[in-house]
Amino acid sequence: MELTSGHVWTMVCAGLVLLMTPGLAFFYGGLTRAKASLNMMMMSFVSIGLVAVVWVLWGYNMSGGEGTLQLFGNPFSDLGLYGSLGTEDLIGIGFGATFAIITVALISGAIADRAKFSTWVVFVPIWVTAVYCPLAFMVWGGGLLSADGAIGSAVGEAIDFAGGLVVHISAGVAALVLALLLGKRQGFGVDPGHRPHNIPFVMLGAALLWFGWFGFNGGAAGDATEAGLIWVNTLAAPAAAMLGWLLTERIRGKRATSIGSASGIVAGLVAITPACAYVDPVGALIIGFLSGAACALAVGLKYKLGFDDSLDVVGLHLVAGILGTVMIGLLGLPMADGRAGLFYGGDVSLLLAQVVAVVIAVVYAAVVTFVIGIALKYTMGWRVTAEEEELGLDQSLHSEIAYEFGGGGMGTSYAETVDTGEQLLVAGSPAAERSSEAESARV
Repeated sequence: MELTSGHVWTMVCAGLVLLMTPGLAFFYGGLTRAKASLNMMMMSFVSIGLVAVVWVLWGYNMSGGEGTLQLFGNPFSDLGLYGSLGTEDLIGIGFGATFAIITVALISGAIADRAKFSTWVVFVPIWVTAVYCPLAFMVWGGGLLSADGAIGSAVGEAIDFAGGLVVHISAGVAALVLALLLGKRQGFGVDPGHRPHNIPFVMLGAALLWFGWFGFNGGAAGDATEAGLIWVNTLAAPAAAMLGWLLTERIRGKRATSIGSASGIVAGLVAITPACAYVDPVGALIIGFLSGAACALAVGLKYKLGFDDSLDVVGLHLVAGILGTVMIGLLGLPMADGRAGLFYGGDVSLLLAQVVAVVIAVVYAAVVTFVIGIALKYTMGWRVTAEEEELGLDQSLHSEIAYEFGGGGMGTSYAETVDTGEQLLVAGSPAAERSSEAESARV
């Protein structure tokens, strides 16, 4: 079988999308405290290992193929992908795996600094199986929201080119559910020690995400014309979103920040994802600018509403994902089925289909994530102990530190440490005091 340019394009795009998960690790790792940064990055990296295994064994089958109740594909239809050997299908299968990987990794930012790594390792394969794969099937695999599905045939096919519904809304909803289940970090909203420890990492992560996103959006382009439109839109929307975020900061009396620019870029990338092939470049600029401004305002809601979405997964991915998906109903170019956005001569049918799809994705992801999360909460438990959280998850869960400054590398304060012979403890912490008391008792 000859390797065509189309095959090479898909393989390159798959590599770009896979790179996004390490990029996300840098983005999230820089936003956390130094003493929990490795744990944050590990949650992204371990997602690659877990989801890749699930995808080979049953995940791909559930996201496509012969459906069950229009909700998911038969997980046993090609167990282990033996039926795909010797075919070019494996290229597309690998490409699809990278989307599932980045989706579940996105969720981890909402529970930074306080989640058990072991529980996360169990959560990832269950969530991908029960939430991501069914949503991918409903939207892209001929299921409930597709043109022939029960809902799609009634209100119109849901339009989601690269993952507004399947990736960002599902991850954003799951992040909100887990943030509520785990509760707030110690010192949430009042402890300045929760500030990002490495902003250059955040900027590097945003750059890698933007670079990889050209593969994320462009990998499924059908021809050169569509690929060109997608590329320009993937450039324009995050650029406008960054400006929208920075302008919002200035209007609110704040200075333009590096984190704001990086967050604006991500907001624009998320918003253009479902619409990248369906709007013109001016539409992309509008979607990007609005998403940047909206997300800049939304990230502060966690303080007003009292939930601890540590790294603003809800404020970025859920808000921008909904905005980009719904805006197709306003700015969508005329499509082959005759539908178009309201501003491009269409009626309300496309807008209705998008709103219905958003509602279904939100409800489905919320209910199933809650069931998974509550089951794990009362079996394995989600929260680390107060002592482990104070010590830092890098040491308490992984016996590692991200930085060594000759004083234990304990983060922004670089506190003096006590060497117990097994791990380094922050001097003055409850764990360190108990260790000292035990030592005194032995003497």
